[in-house]
Amino acid sequence: MAGPGPGIGSVGAVRPPVDPEADRAAVAALLGREPEGTFEVVVRHADGGPVVIRNAPLLPSGRPMPTRYWLVGEPERTWAGRLESAGGVDRAEAEVDPDTLAAAHRRHAAERDAALPAGHRGPRPAGGVAGTRRGVKCLHAHYAWWLAGGDDPVGAWVAAHLPEVGGGPPGTGGPAVTPPPPVAPPPARPAPGVAPGAAPEPEGARR
Repeated sequence: MAGPGPGIGSVGAVRPPVDPEADRAAVAALLGREPEGTFEVVVRHADGGPVVIRNAPLLPSGRPMPTRYWLVGEPERTWAGRLESAGGVDRAEAEVDPDTLAAAHRRHAAERDAALPAGHRGPRPAGGVAGTRRGVKCLHAHYAWWLAGGDDPVGAWVAAHLPEVGGGPPGTGGPAVTPPPPVAPPPARPAPGVAPGAAPEPEGARR
């Protein structure tokens, strides 16, 4: 599963008006504490429950907020935690192409920095996903960005490996996430006269 994630989630075919106070209360209940900064819910379960929030790059105090996309929904957050506990951070870092990952960090940083107030000259968030410039720090943050439509190779890796820890595609075990995640393309059919799995004969080799 590669490429951008499902995209900004909607509650259903017709999206009801957003109630910021209800969203804040729902996120506080999921986190077990009041959120510090300003955010918006960008991926929801089909019942409207928050799955991913996008944080403002600065807290009200002016302190930088290192995590742009935050995975708050259940059971997705629990599944990502299980994958981390099973060594997922080291595995993802070993299996994802480092250049592709570095490019994702740069895209993430550029998007976040573009959301800073015009003319801001104070402290600002550093690094890419989860505040790091290289490697993998937090599977939750990568998966959150991927669910929100980010082209995050680690987020895609997480989505592909969740079944190992009892998880599944977004919405499995809970209300569906809409729009649904991307589906891997079917394997290409072999050319006529070529056995499955065999390489086609090079052009010019046929007599």
